[in-house]
Amino acid sequence: MQTFLRGVEFLTLSLWLGSDAFLSFVVAPGAFSILGNRDAAGMMVGYSLARLHYAGIFLGLIFLLARLLRTHDFGSFTTMAALCVVLMVVLTAASQFTVSNRMENLKRQMVSVQNTPETDPLRVEFNRLHHLSVGYEGAVLFLGFAAIFLLVRESIPKP
Repeated sequence: MQTFLRGVEFLTLSLWLGSDAFLSFVVAPGAFSILGNRDAAGMMVGYSLARLHYAGIFLGLIFLLARLLRTHDFGSFTTMAALCVVLMVVLTAASQFTVSNRMENLKRQMVSVQNTPETDPLRVEFNRLHHLSVGYEGAVLFLGFAAIFLLVRESIPKP
């Protein structure tokens, strides 16, 4: 059972990290280069990002549950690997429930992000939130790599 639960920990992180990397490096750039219309591309990326956020939160919680079942100790949540995952969940939830929601409201007000001048206060705020969202996703990706590295280190026997 220990091996299975350890495998679940690795699987959840791998799925989350792979999905995040695929969205960041394939889907988003592809949507903006192929669709041509920034509003349509933004809708596609926003749709995908929301699903990634919900999946990430779910996978993070499954990771923590598997860890608790494996160790039978809430103290295991204080390891660096677990703290990385907790922070990933927090950043993902903040991005989805605050930043993304505010960006969606601004998009509705602007009607078209593409046709709204860069100097318009709504567009300025949208761009600021977009940079914040990219920062959150980058941090989640970095924390995910760190968590996998730390998880591997935990499983290497000490001489």
